[in-house]
Amino acid sequence: MASAAIAYEVRVADLHAHLFHVSLTILRPAAMQQLSLPVWIPGSYLVREFSRNLQQLQARQGRKVLALTQLDKCSWQVQCADGKPLVLNYQVYAFDSSVRTAWLDRTRGFFNGTSVFLRVLGQEDVPHALTLMADKHLPDWHAASGLAPQKVNSRGFGTYLAADYDELVDSPVELGAFWSGSFVACGVPHRFVVSGAPPGFDGKRLLADTQKICETEIRFWHGKPPHRTYLFMLNAVDDGYGGLEHRNSTALICRRKDLPRLKLEASPADNKAPEGYTTLLGLISHEYFHTWNVKRLRPAEFTRFDYANENYTELLWFFEGFTSYYDDLLLQRAALIDQATYLALLSKTVNQVLQTPGREIQSVAQASFDAWVKYYRQDENTANATISYYTKGSLIALCLDLTLRQEAKSSLDAVMRGLWQRCHGGPMTEADLLAVLQKLSGRSLQKELARWVHSSDELPLKALLERQGVSLQQESADLTQRLGLRVSEGTSIQVKTVLRGSAAEQAGFAAGDEWLALEVGAGKQASNWRLSKLDDIPLYAGAATKVGALVARDKRILKLSLKLPAPATRWCLAVGDKKLVGQWLN
Repeated sequence: MASAAIAYEVRVADLHAHLFHVSLTILRPAAMQQLSLPVWIPGSYLVREFSRNLQQLQARQGRKVLALTQLDKCSWQVQCADGKPLVLNYQVYAFDSSVRTAWLDRTRGFFNGTSVFLRVLGQEDVPHALTLMADKHLPDWHAASGLAPQKVNSRGFGTYLAADYDELVDSPVELGAFWSGSFVACGVPHRFVVSGAPPGFDGKRLLADTQKICETEIRFWHGKPPHRTYLFMLNAVDDGYGGLEHRNSTALICRRKDLPRLKLEASPADNKAPEGYTTLLGLISHEYFHTWNVKRLRPAEFTRFDYANENYTELLWFFEGFTSYYDDLLLQRAALIDQATYLALLSKTVNQVLQTPGREIQSVAQASFDAWVKYYRQDENTANATISYYTKGSLIALCLDLTLRQEAKSSLDAVMRGLWQRCHGGPMTEADLLAVLQKLSGRSLQKELARWVHSSDELPLKALLERQGVSLQQESADLTQRLGLRVSEGTSIQVKTVLRGSAAEQAGFAAGDEWLALEVGAGKQASNWRLSKLDDIPLYAGAATKVGALVARDKRILKLSLKLPAPATRWCLAVGDKKLVGQWLN
């Protein structure tokens, strides 16, 4: 064990039971030392109660076993003497495959420190050591972490050092027989490890494209990265997507079929990158941008994390929304997608917002504050009552960017860099944003932020985009959107969400309904048709404008009268004036 004042040792206890064993040594404990495990992880705003996975906690000083008293759901007190080394041992159940917690099985191990490391109250600011123990039964396994290595072998096992508890728990660990590659971006070493990659995975392309993203974003932020090294950890699975940012690393999940593929001479059709690869690159771009925007430049409320309670802020629309604006925009600037593809992605975001009735109910400032109880606890009514601070926040960034370009010959790029300088890459407030906006625009933009951020008013997207040379076209909306339903389709249609004010709501549809069949006509002329997908409705309904919908609800068969909506359109953005669009996108 390392000689730091606080030292942890982690090893595999039981692969098949999904258990890590953790040993914590406190060289100079306080009398009646208290310890606590976080209830949430920064970047994911939901109380997740990580202590539910902690078991068999024991404490001793020398050979003496000490009594432990649980103080609340996540805190304990040890009946120990002060100044004499205290050792605690416990196990952590690890069977959550997300980027937020911990996982362990025969194929892979992974953990975030917030799920694993008890916090020594009163000593959070001293150096913390972590020793990762190799398992002789897993000779092919390696370890990877963004922590600074102190004494580590060629497989990555050994001792790492963190400056304090915050750095320790902000540095996740990947374990397994993963693929590994590296590159240098603007003089900074970067490493990429991939777990679960299939044989056809093209690692060289992933490295080359990620290098372009990193170099583009480092140059965006003045070309001076705040980290000395960086680690990407990607878990490739059959079906999954997500990411969580850390100060010099990120944990990612993607579908295996979205990874870039090796070129096959005999099968040229397989040589094209899958459509989902652009989505993966956007995720990489998003999480890497967070290195500056939220991990350093961050809400003033996050100056010091309270790991035992919710940490509220109204600024997630800025930190997540503006990052969402730049993730795809910087892919275009890195020449990984073209302008048409970027505008198609932007069209998708615009339509997502416009098709969410909750945008008329909730402001993005409210959505940010309510993330703890709404965004991360979505249900059948979420779309009707809330708005995503990711999607609408990104459109607010767009509106500010185009306003600055058209009125002041400035840009949101300059705002982001100006904020970094003003706040010294640290905590910021909305007042800081307003101050930088006024400096760069020559006028106050407080009224605009009041409407766009603190009310549910519509954004002036159409006027701003058209003035920037973007052609706003209309294309037919699909039937799901016209009906106001969100469904899953298979042998039948399962209703997940009924949108407020929609034709489906007026007909009496409810979340949880199973839409079985369609009845067309009446009396002897009536015909009934079994449904398995919504696209079949026009075929069976023909010219009818009103049909009967047969649904199963609580084992009862109900007949709903559905008025089929008229054709509707959605936004489709395209290049109109190449010069004006180029001035923005390039």
